Amino acid sequence: MESYGAILKKARESKNLDFETIERATSITRQYLESLEAEDSAAFPGEPYLVGFLRNYASYLGIDSAELIKLYYAKKTQESPVPPELLARHRSKFLVPLIISLLVLLLGGAGAVCYFFVFKVPQAKEDLSRIITESSKVHQYTFSGKTEKRRLYRGDQILVPDESGNGAIILTVSKTVGSLAIETPSGTQYIDLSEERELDVDGDGDGELIVYLSDISTTDLDRGAEVRMLLKKAVAIENESSVPQQETEETSINARAVTMSNTRRTQVLEDNRAYPFTVNVSFRAPCVFRYRVDNNAKVENYYKSGDVVSMTASNGVRLWMSNINAMKIQIIANNSTYDLQIGLAGQVQAEDIKWVRDSDGRYRIVVEELD
Repeated sequence: MESYGAILKKARESKNLDFETIERATSITRQYLESLEAEDSAAFPGEPYLVGFLRNYASYLGIDSAELIKLYYAKKTQESPVPPELLARHRSKFLVPLIISLLVLLLGGAGAVCYFFVFKVPQAKEDLSRIITESSKVHQYTFSGKTEKRRLYRGDQILVPDESGNGAIILTVSKTVGSLAIETPSGTQYIDLSEERELDVDGDGDGELIVYLSDISTTDLDRGAEVRMLLKKAVAIENESSVPQQETEETSINARAVTMSNTRRTQVLEDNRAYPFTVNVSFRAPCVFRYRVDNNAKVENYYKSGDVVSMTASNGVRLWMSNINAMKIQIIANNSTYDLQIGLAGQVQAEDIKWVRDSDGRYRIVVEELD
């Protein structure tokens, strides 16, 4: 590509023009005309003079002045030195804070790793080892014969004194998840949550030890099982030593709470025969609820507000409730409905609703609160 000076000179020579003629016609002195063709920008007092003279000179020679001015600026750009500020390497103002933050994070991470692996992991391993060692031990408890409340774990052994005086009978806990299993001379015996069972500990066919299961986990083996144990003969002696109170007609009609064998009993209905009854449970708030009808399989679920469960039983219903105030319980029998008020908010409770036959031959639907 030709430069603007060369184009000017070529056009002037093609027209056989000298600088004196052009000077008279354009009022541009010969010095500046020669400087334009020589592309000597230093000869001009300023760039506006150069550009103005270049435009007039090009127009006089019949050349596109705008194109020549572009060529001038292009040449100027190529010849201009790079500004020092562009050549200098600038350090980002965020670089130093970023480096400091990374160093802090690195040191903090290194400290956390050292603390975790040097202190926490060995301590956790030591704690785990101690738990495993402790849980693997076989604990033996000698049952005194009096009522005891104890938490049992898998492998624990209960030593029950033999009535004949020949040492002790060993009962071994073999399961503490979902239900409690106890190995006895008469075989393995299972106890469900909130269930009271008489255990035959000497194999004679009669139950000697009463065990009530008050707490057990469905998943956590380390939680164990909490039980209450007492001898059956101790209950019999206690009942024989108690003096019965004469019941008046008024207390017979109005009685709603009777204590029997440490269990609170509320009478709901009395009749001369037993027949199927219905229990309706409606939920006012979320609640874990488990029930069993006539000793059939247990049903357990998580219910939310608005859910309703209906059960019809011939003999009885057992209920396990994680938040008793979250539900409303109704008993429907003999074309009548009875509302139960059986607990407070957040209270965990187990109830039996069942027919019982008293010594007078009458049948009663009662609610028994279990421990």
